[in-house]
Amino acid sequence: MGKDRYKWYVVGMLWCISFFNYADREAIFSLFPLLQKEMHLTPVQLGLLGSAFAWVYGLTAPFAGSIVDKVRRKTAILGGLYAWSTIAILTPLSRTLHQLFSFMAAEGLGETFYFPASMSMISDYHGKKTRSRAMGSHQTSVYLGTIAGGFFAGLIGEYYGWRWSFIVFGGLGILFGLVLIRLLREPERGAADLADLGPGAEAAVTKRIPIKEFLRMLLRTPSAALLMAAFACANFVALVLLSWMPKFLYDQFHMGLAMAGLSATLFVQLASMVGSPLGGWFADLLRRRLPGGRMLVQATALFCGAPFVFMCGATKSIGLVVVALTAWGLFKGLYDANIFASVFDVIPAQARGTAAGFMNMVGWLGGGGIAPVAIGLIAERSNLGLAISLAGLVYVAAGILLLTAGVRFAPRDVAQYERLIQVESKA
Repeated sequence: MGKDRYKWYVVGMLWCISFFNYADREAIFSLFPLLQKEMHLTPVQLGLLGSAFAWVYGLTAPFAGSIVDKVRRKTAILGGLYAWSTIAILTPLSRTLHQLFSFMAAEGLGETFYFPASMSMISDYHGKKTRSRAMGSHQTSVYLGTIAGGFFAGLIGEYYGWRWSFIVFGGLGILFGLVLIRLLREPERGAADLADLGPGAEAAVTKRIPIKEFLRMLLRTPSAALLMAAFACANFVALVLLSWMPKFLYDQFHMGLAMAGLSATLFVQLASMVGSPLGGWFADLLRRRLPGGRMLVQATALFCGAPFVFMCGATKSIGLVVVALTAWGLFKGLYDANIFASVFDVIPAQARGTAAGFMNMVGWLGGGGIAPVAIGLIAERSNLGLAISLAGLVYVAAGILLLTAGVRFAPRDVAQYERLIQVESKA
């Protein structure tokens, strides 16, 4: 099988793993009404369940990323898949809030290795010309996985109870992992970047960068730091809508569990499936002309998406909710396609697992770890619709950070990175 063809097969295999990753983590949100009834939980306690995953996922992400830069990415990816799938199968043993919280937290520990490892692997198969498209295509798995987790968890929950949703998703994840043991191959680190330099650039990237040295590198690379801060804001908004929209639709429009879970995810995720490949294509094109091209695509997406985030919670019409969710999903996809591709423009190959780990830490602690509980608190004091609408302001803040990174700092940081690669290739 040729290299050009196999590098896209890798994207396909990782796509399937990511699908199960997001189906597992999204299932809990569609089951909020059942859990509230069985365990007598308050909105804040439901928010804590949504945040349990994010807190552990974020806290352990830098360490997971650092480990990914030292071990085979294939081992980290498949090991994580087996771990989180097993935890999902065991989650139905929960009988109390404390037990369920512990399983949600443990699932975050299992899943924290996946994105640093998978993004690092894709970056070594896809260079500057195709990286955003590859990662944008991979990102569509997040959307379909979220749809499947939201809809099927609600559907299974209505007929068989909430516990069977976790058993089904976990079992399928383990079976798929067994299939990939022989098919997924480990690439050489830095292979795509060296290929971008042309003939004669044959030196392999072997040096490992400790976390302390990575932090010093981050301080010298302002665009990377701003990208991480923007990801925290964008992830805050995403977790607000994805965790609370099913309950908002259930309460506001009196939908059933399955329909509320489907409506809260289907329109967003299908639109994002269009936006993500489009964002990848546009970013690859703009990156050839501007060092901060990927970042500018992300900034544009968030500025355009902010009004629709506000509309999601403000409107009383189900038709306008669908329009708002669809438009937000399209712009979310444009942003998501470049989350890791943008930062990899200024971070060397031997530190990309660590970079992705820190991105996830900042995004999930600064955004996802706060959002479900914050919205629960606002909802208790006013109403859920207002809480959701206010998240639009956070999108505006993220857009400003990205615009600053792309215009002010990216030209210098990209040039600094490319000089480093040229020096290493001649060593």
